[in-house]
Amino acid sequence: MGILAGVETGKFLGISGRAYEIRLSSRGGRRSRVSVVASRLAENPSRSVLLLEAGPDYPDLAGLPDEIKFGGTRYAEAQDSEHNWALRGTATKEQGEIHVAQGKVIGGGSSINGQAMQRGLPDDFDHWSDLGNDEWSYDKVLPFFRKSETDLDIRDDYHGTDGPMPVRRRQTGDWPDIQKAFHQACLEEGFGWNEDTNGANPAGVGVSPSNNVDGMRMSAAMTYLAPMRHRLNLTVRGNVLVRKILVEGSKAVGVEAESGGEIFTVSSDQIVLSAGAIKSPHLLMLSGIGPEDQLNEFGITTVKAVPGVGQHLWNHLSSHISFKVKDDKTLSAGDDGVHFSLHYTSESSDQPNDMVLRTNTVVDEREEKVPGLRTKYNTGDVPPERAARVSCTLGLPDGPGQVRLASTDPSVQPSFDYQYLQHPNDIRRVREGIRMGARLLESEAYKDVLDYRISPTDDVLDDDDALDHWIRETVGTARHVSGTCRMGPDSDPTAVVDQYCRVKGIDSLWVVDASVMPRVPRSGGSHATVLMIAERAVSWIADA
Repeated sequence: MGILAGVETGKFLGISGRAYEIRLSSRGGRRSRVSVVASRLAENPSRSVLLLEAGPDYPDLAGLPDEIKFGGTRYAEAQDSEHNWALRGTATKEQGEIHVAQGKVIGGGSSINGQAMQRGLPDDFDHWSDLGNDEWSYDKVLPFFRKSETDLDIRDDYHGTDGPMPVRRRQTGDWPDIQKAFHQACLEEGFGWNEDTNGANPAGVGVSPSNNVDGMRMSAAMTYLAPMRHRLNLTVRGNVLVRKILVEGSKAVGVEAESGGEIFTVSSDQIVLSAGAIKSPHLLMLSGIGPEDQLNEFGITTVKAVPGVGQHLWNHLSSHISFKVKDDKTLSAGDDGVHFSLHYTSESSDQPNDMVLRTNTVVDEREEKVPGLRTKYNTGDVPPERAARVSCTLGLPDGPGQVRLASTDPSVQPSFDYQYLQHPNDIRRVREGIRMGARLLESEAYKDVLDYRISPTDDVLDDDDALDHWIRETVGTARHVSGTCRMGPDSDPTAVVDQYCRVKGIDSLWVVDASVMPRVPRSGGSHATVLMIAERAVSWIADA
């Protein structure tokens, strides 16, 4: 877990006689922001920065484990990886609890993820602004997207040229046959070609942007933090678990942390919580900031009653159609193989581009360390390495979930339930998307690629109730958790932070991570957006 808090040098005496800026990045979701904020704040030599990370820290590239360094492995996502918190959460009542991978390492989720760099869409941020957060309109966030990146393919007003994070569209290798077929089927269906899904209009089929360069996962720890480690005003400490935020009156004054079996406190004038959308609300509740009924249930003294903490949990879901690929056709092409995405608007939707279709292998090009692939991926008698899938992602869900306390012990994860597909508009759109994906597989483009569809069967596909049940039983989840400390104006009783990411009612405390999003970006990804959030918030923290 990481923690970051800030003071001016000479105004605060902390651990080991040093002045500290402490920032929290804990066991949850999209924690690459801790690297962003720490590195940006450390650019000011008069400000000292301490970053505490619950997982291991790897200061040298030479010592970075292969499962973190190389994007072609997903070992870090396995339940037995030391770099994964391996949380348990509920997706649907039909599935019960499932494994949820969360980065337990410097760089957080950016150190174990799939290297997708699809931004949120312009409409997402204008909607955030319409909810009372006018600092987050698209025209105001675009400069911070540009600041965060160096786009290696496109040079225009929408893309950065000198930011820390490289962005590319992998297509220099051969086009795998399943990608060719998907691309052509989308065009035959009437969808347009999109040169830049991170541009002004993402609609249509285009190449998915990525931060994988020459096979390496370019995490925030590598791109933001590593170049700043030489600075004397930046200190990084791994294997330090933050237990709670310390509050005196209405002011956050430090944190309680644990390392090597020892519990200690660190004081500061400023604290920035960046623990991800599962752990940020968890830490707030452990600190007495949250829904009063939950705090009372566990005997936690209420510091500030904030009913919205842990509510409005948003996360993308994907439902997968699996099919057998003919034996002479290719499924992947290594690190430079192209991957296409289709952004489209569902029928009767008042929100454009609320859905995403993709195709990929059942056994990911990133090596799996998972037993029972035939059962896990519904491939029946088909060898998993000859199976592929078309994935339907609900980009803008209407039904949120929640995070709740499970214990006063900080080492015990909170309970969380995505509550997928309980909203009728959500199940309708996924049902529609699955049927559209099945229709693409029947097109002329797949004639020489598709052997047959494995799942769902025709009987299931043709019956609404049966298809809905199949979707709930098999739906998969992303690590794009957000919304549990949502930003909003004072007129919104569920808002946890204001639009400057300051926790309402608590001085000197910020939250800067995906939990502040009012809604999850409809793009089907969140990594690029959370980098932007960190870049956007840095000046507000530094100027406070």
